[in-house]
Amino acid sequence: MTIMSGGFGLCGIPAVLIDAVLESGVRGLTIISNNPGTESMGLGKLFKTRQVRKLVCSYAGENAEFARQYMAGEVEVEFNPQGTLAERIRAGGAGIPAFYTRTGVGTVIAEGKPLAEFDGKLYVQERGLKADLALVHAWKADTEGNLVYRMTARNFNPMMASAAALTVAEVELLVEPGEIDPDHIVTPGIFVDRLVLLDNVDKHIEQRTVRRRAAVVEE
Repeated sequence: MTIMSGGFGLCGIPAVLIDAVLESGVRGLTIISNNPGTESMGLGKLFKTRQVRKLVCSYAGENAEFARQYMAGEVEVEFNPQGTLAERIRAGGAGIPAFYTRTGVGTVIAEGKPLAEFDGKLYVQERGLKADLALVHAWKADTEGNLVYRMTARNFNPMMASAAALTVAEVELLVEPGEIDPDHIVTPGIFVDRLVLLDNVDKHIEQRTVRRRAAVVEE
């Protein structure tokens, strides 16, 4: 089956739902995600157990085990420019089968894909993406499935929620209908099939960058 998994790096990933996929033991998966996580967190766990057959992503720099499998030809990879990946997912959710973009024209990204000229410029055709299952992480939901995301954790989650036959959302807070301002709802409940309320949330930092302390001068 094909699974979309939200998040960017380790930000906004559906970590608990990924663990559920891990525990199920299902194999031969096609995963659509911005990246394959790290070796010990997120989607990286599924690569350690060899449950992934193919990855559709835009970035893969923090997972050495994935890189080893890729270089050994043990996992198929379809790289996309990041904006193109986001638009392919959005298009899938909007019922758009294909679109044209300038990104990738004249590079390996365009190999084997239809090209067309618009207003004197060449564009490459990209296909919309859909999945059997979308796993997303939201900050708040009501019991009708309306979702609100917090800051950068919004990333790929909203577009993936609309692009799958079945969407499961893990949420940090669950409230009653009417308790979320309608103007704040990002993903309408019509797109969400299942909710999982988290007992606690571990939010990991992929790469911690801090300012160096100023030198202390003693008199």
